[in-house]
Amino acid sequence: MSERILIAAGPLRAFARDIFNKAGLVDAQAAVTADVLVWADLRGLPSHGVLRIPRYASWIGSGLINAKAAPKVVLRKGAVAKIDGEGAIGPAAMAPAVETAIAQAREHAVGWVLVRDHTHAGAIGFYALRVADAGFAAIVMSALRPFMAYHGSRGSVVSTNPLAIAMPGGLLLDMSTSASSRGKLEMAKGTGKPLTPGIALDRDGRPTVDPNAAETLTPMAGPKGAGLSLMIEALTSVALGNPLIATALNDPKLMTNYRQNSLVVAMDPGVLGGADELKAHVAALAQTVKAQPRAEGFDEILMPGERGAREMERRSREGISIPGKTWQQIAEVARKFGVTPPSGASA
Repeated sequence: MSERILIAAGPLRAFARDIFNKAGLVDAQAAVTADVLVWADLRGLPSHGVLRIPRYASWIGSGLINAKAAPKVVLRKGAVAKIDGEGAIGPAAMAPAVETAIAQAREHAVGWVLVRDHTHAGAIGFYALRVADAGFAAIVMSALRPFMAYHGSRGSVVSTNPLAIAMPGGLLLDMSTSASSRGKLEMAKGTGKPLTPGIALDRDGRPTVDPNAAETLTPMAGPKGAGLSLMIEALTSVALGNPLIATALNDPKLMTNYRQNSLVVAMDPGVLGGADELKAHVAALAQTVKAQPRAEGFDEILMPGERGAREMERRSREGISIPGKTWQQIAEVARKFGVTPPSGASA
């Protein structure tokens, strides 16, 4: 097998959908999960792309993902809504949360939608961008089990909470509260390449660049990233009455719990002025910042989401490059379910 293969987004999306469908997900859940993974690969985020197919399929088979879940709104009060994810695959719970937040914002100018009990949601920016594409300002965040040190702690205390903020007009911030993502750490373990110094601790709480010795990620910006992580847990899990961090720290068996809670916020900027005027102001802000004098070594000042948007345009045209080893693992899962992989050209 070649070192890398090149696959067009459409066939790759259909392939992923068919695998999830055969694994036990209903059509709509399989389709949105495939959408999220391929979107991440298109944006240049392979740690959240089709690399996840084998793990998701394994979780469906083991029951960690509830393939029979039917996420639904169980509470509405004013602008606030609550969705019970029932242990569903993340995208199947987050997609209705996005639609509910948009509907709430249309009625109340803002939608505040909490999602209880789902599994890994994929790239969180996918959902924020959907809200923004509908004309609303968006904030999306998720909470999960401890995997990151709190400032001053030696081991895993808080989560690597993903957080995305999007504005109509193209700005998209998609980040985690850790110095690096868990997905990138897993990729480094696969390649054996040394980690960037300062992003991980070993089991004794000492800094390490060995991906196989890394046990705990460190927070971005020290106490700032740690504090932001703690507040995301409070805004999601604690607010839902489904605390993840304190529960796991008090019961080590729950440190491997893969369930999550999330929050999707949509705000209608039209109540403050025209939508077209907002987009014009967003564009002017971006253009003004990009026009400022550049620091040494920088060819361009990039806006949040700009690199990803360019990657998406290029990969939509040229195809998505996938490591041969990763493709082999995905193909093995596909064969298990009787799904034929699409042909791919050598990259």
